[in-house]
Amino acid sequence: MKKLTTTASLALAALGVLASGSALAQNAGDWVVGTGWFHLSPQDSSKPLTVTSPVHSVLAGSGASVTNSDTLGLNVAYFIDPHWAVEGVLGVPPKFKLNGSGTLARVGELGQARQWSPTVLAKYYFNEGNDAFRPFVGLGATYVWYSDVKLTSNLQGALASQFHVRPSSVNTTAKLDSSFAPVLNAGVAYQFDKHWGVSFSVSYIPLKTKAKLTTTSITGLPVARSEASLKLNPIVTYLAATYRF
Repeated sequence: MKKLTTTASLALAALGVLASGSALAQNAGDWVVGTGWFHLSPQDSSKPLTVTSPVHSVLAGSGASVTNSDTLGLNVAYFIDPHWAVEGVLGVPPKFKLNGSGTLARVGELGQARQWSPTVLAKYYFNEGNDAFRPFVGLGATYVWYSDVKLTSNLQGALASQFHVRPSSVNTTAKLDSSFAPVLNAGVAYQFDKHWGVSFSVSYIPLKTKAKLTTTSITGLPVARSEASLKLNPIVTYLAATYRF
């Protein structure tokens, strides 16, 4: 009788271990949502500002750099099986500031813009579905566009001087090109219990854009057009709290 009782106790303990493991498992059909903090660090470079009309000329030695930015993020992942997941990532559009460099360093801040970059990733999770700690890698794409593009009065004045007109007689507006870009992603996830967890990831986005500037007179007549190419190539870190359904 004692032996039977001992065997039953061991069996119940084994079932308990299995139950606790399966409670952490990521299975086909699971949804995981997360929210946390993005830090975007551009690894930037730029080409000189080039006047394209009325006369082609290059502002030799001019350049620009982009500041770091932080914002709130949201991600939603669907597990196809215990290892493969598809994830969508969004964030409150971060605001970046563009500062002059080289011969434009004296101008200081050139302008600012908000960046929109919704992302879709295919992710592979290592270890087993019932492991609490799971490294992952991901590959995907993002579509990037910009809003609230504003130029500072300092840049407005510098451009007016370049075109030999009074700053008060002209106005310059800017547009940044939209583009698709690949996203390389890697990170780790840790599951505390059946529902709650945390994840940390690092992404690299080889990204470039072209700033197109249009200078017009106060009556709306075109005065000049100019442009500058920027490589942003941001490294993006993301720390998030997650919840599994």
